[in-house]
Amino acid sequence: MINKVEICNVNTAKLPVLSSEEQHKLLIEIKNGNEEARNKIINGNLRLVLSIIKRFYGRGENLDDLFQVGCIGLIKAIDNFDLNQNVQFSTYAVPMIIGEIRRYLRDNNMVRVSRSVRDLAYKALAIKEKYLKEKQKEITIEELSKELKVEKEEIAFCLDAIQDPISLQEPVYGDDTENIYVMDQIKDKKNSDENWAENITIAETMKRLRDKEKMIINKRFFEGRTQTEVAEEIGISQAQVSRLEKSAISHIRRMYQ
Repeated sequence: MINKVEICNVNTAKLPVLSSEEQHKLLIEIKNGNEEARNKIINGNLRLVLSIIKRFYGRGENLDDLFQVGCIGLIKAIDNFDLNQNVQFSTYAVPMIIGEIRRYLRDNNMVRVSRSVRDLAYKALAIKEKYLKEKQKEITIEELSKELKVEKEEIAFCLDAIQDPISLQEPVYGDDTENIYVMDQIKDKKNSDENWAENITIAETMKRLRDKEKMIINKRFFEGRTQTEVAEEIGISQAQVSRLEKSAISHIRRMYQ
């Protein structure tokens, strides 16, 4: 079957899509104890779970496991959603699903974080979830700081410490033709166009030096040797090394001009 993808034995090509009106009606029925409506809204939002777990591709995790964990987050969102709040269900569900997946990844992470850091981070996360449920919006770091009576920098550090590592190959945006990955948004200072051009210029300049000058410049400035170490290695005096070095630098300056 074209476009058929199976995950947890679910054929994603056949997953239903619910409109906002349909979801609202089902949520009302769920509050009245309609179990069939609950199953319908779960099935109607499995595509949402799938779209979210794409963010966690490339981390070596089993996608079936991530899908099941995401479904747990979806069910929690359904059970805790407040119809009186003026917010779309998906707006509320997305952070709940992401939070459930991140919690799973944290608990299964090989990187160990100290107990005190974990405890503070989990307290902050618990407050964040409670605040999101009650206010239907994210709590700020300043509000967390006041609630926990801890400096906001320390809270930020603890929350960062328990985050799972992000793959450079993780997509941050994508459409039908092209994806943008994390690595595309990281500036490479070492391999910039300016450094690349400068390295070529230095390489070409080095070729024009005499062999002994080239050897001394290489050992002094690329290998980090002292003049004394260079003198002992090539069997001349430090004074000779100093003269040859100055001569080479003078040649380089003239060629750069």
